[in-house]
Amino acid sequence: MRFSLGAVAASAALLAGCTNDERPASASAPPGQPAAERRAAVNKDPFPSTYRAYPGTLTAITGATVFDGEGGRIENGTVVIADGVVRAVGGADVAIPEGATRIDGAGKWVTPGIIDIHSHLGDYPSPSVEAHQDGNEITGPVRPEVWAEHSVWPQDPGFSRALTNGGVTSLHVLPGSANLFGGRGVTLKNVYARTMQGMKFPGAPYSLKMACGENPKRVYGGRNQMPGSRMANVALMRQTWARAQEYKRRWDKYERDGGEQPGRDLAMETLSGVLAGEITVQNHCYRADEMANILDMAREFGYKVAAFHHAVEAYKIADLLKANGTCGALWADWWGFKMEAYDGINENIPFVHNAGACAIVHSDDPNGIQRLNQEAAKALAYGRKAGIQISDETAWTWLSYNPAKALGIAERTGSLRTGKMADVVLWNGNPFSVYTRPERVWVDGALMYDSADPNRRPVSDFELGQPGEGDVK
Repeated sequence: MRFSLGAVAASAALLAGCTNDERPASASAPPGQPAAERRAAVNKDPFPSTYRAYPGTLTAITGATVFDGEGGRIENGTVVIADGVVRAVGGADVAIPEGATRIDGAGKWVTPGIIDIHSHLGDYPSPSVEAHQDGNEITGPVRPEVWAEHSVWPQDPGFSRALTNGGVTSLHVLPGSANLFGGRGVTLKNVYARTMQGMKFPGAPYSLKMACGENPKRVYGGRNQMPGSRMANVALMRQTWARAQEYKRRWDKYERDGGEQPGRDLAMETLSGVLAGEITVQNHCYRADEMANILDMAREFGYKVAAFHHAVEAYKIADLLKANGTCGALWADWWGFKMEAYDGINENIPFVHNAGACAIVHSDDPNGIQRLNQEAAKALAYGRKAGIQISDETAWTWLSYNPAKALGIAERTGSLRTGKMADVVLWNGNPFSVYTRPERVWVDGALMYDSADPNRRPVSDFELGQPGEGDVK
């Protein structure tokens, strides 16, 4: 995305030297570096982030209701942001630095930016045509060597709509769910950049997208190949993890004892990263019994499932999720659209939360990502109707802190804490109201959207020149 044509001319000087697509000379380790270090440097990220925060200004929002993202609430609160980070959060007595731009937040709400843990923006961009369908590599059920980031189209109009309509400041882009092992997912900051590297959340762990249930067995069983059943799903996953363990043993031995360097296998490299605890597992799964099977398999091979996605039956095994430290990334009320989604309930999110497990609201949809605050509001209402009293400020953890935790970035974003990234949304009313919209959105302290300023309304390059977009009348 980018700003409108008028804004581009007005801000060219401001953004000079700040474009988010400068590339390092090389991602390779320097000659002479020990082989183990060379491999680690390549495996960590051979396509490194070139993200650089847009310039911001010292800003103080005063008089607002503040949800801190970790369950705290401050009435008549103050949030100060500067140099890309949160400088202070507190009540009316917080000192406002001299020279700060003051924003009157009376009658408004301030929250951390929303983080969508399950998106396909960029990989299944708008317009939704066959030429843009790049999220699934449906050529085999085991494809951990592919990376979602290599399909990300930064001009997807969905990015700007998620920012301006939904207050989404970061998102995790995943491969689709046709495969048992779908490939690596990537976390992005929701800013304009000409390249994927310019959006890439610096230092965020990669994920491995896995899937169980109907999708893999339907896609490949329909071709008369394995897997064609749920038992074959598990068998093929276990067989693949056994190969990954052997691959990791060979490399561990080489790094410990030296000798002939093993050959690289990009698929096994990803799985080895999971076994080493460097790559999180984000697992598409609907049924409670299958999630329990996956948790058993994770214990067998020594990895952790960070989150089950969709998980419409998570309420049945919320105690297992809590015991394993696994989050449920869930919809408010999508269920019944296929057999494995039939036994979903609208109280899923609050039931998981009430059991002490980690609940997350996610989208998996280019429209839903624009209304995740409303999805959380629905789940909150369903819970209260069932007698589960969850406060508004606690429910905001479903949208910011919990997804940040499951993605391994909670130390840097997801809540309004001193020193964290200034990913902040000022809402023009209670963010759990259907009538409320983002008024202003900051990413790393840079004002990326202002509903009152036509020059701060980002649109995709792809849409510039279209009627109603940019400066075209």
